[in-house]
Amino acid sequence: MEYYSDTVFENQHYTASPLPFGEYEGCTFQNCDFGKANLSMYKFIDCTFSGCNLSMVLTGKTVWNNIRFKDCKMLGLHFESASPIGMVIQFDHCVLSHSSFYQTKIHQTKFNTCTLEEVDFTGADLKGASFANCDLRLAHFERTNLEKVDFSSAYNVSLNPTLSQLKNAVFSQHNIAGLLEVFKIKIQ
Repeated sequence: MEYYSDTVFENQHYTASPLPFGEYEGCTFQNCDFGKANLSMYKFIDCTFSGCNLSMVLTGKTVWNNIRFKDCKMLGLHFESASPIGMVIQFDHCVLSHSSFYQTKIHQTKFNTCTLEEVDFTGADLKGASFANCDLRLAHFERTNLEKVDFSSAYNVSLNPTLSQLKNAVFSQHNIAGLLEVFKIKIQ
């Protein structure tokens, strides 16, 4: 396994030629295309991915420890396949539609101005997470720990409050209707 530290990778296409298998610490990936790449068993620690395409990447036992994704396209990722140990991730201006966080434990995760259409959060532990200015159209929350989650500026939020833990979760007047849809209540 190769080891890379504090290295910048720019404008690389890892679809044809794979990223060397290894551990990447303090590295930056800028405008790289990982589309459908196999990153299983790789380790990423204190890394930043900026402007990258990570759509449909395989993440079996991948370590994502203190990772920031900024302006990335990440369609169809299965974070539940990644290593649960030390998973700390942050998303800024990313498209994560059709991805899955099924049964992941990602406390305090920040989703900032992200598109999360049809994302599966079933059984996830999102305690203390925030969804600032995020589109949650058709995102699925069931048996999800949403304690202290901030949905105040999120939109298209729709979830059944009887199927998840919502203690101290924050909603705003503009997105509260999504909590009542299941009860077939009309709001005027």
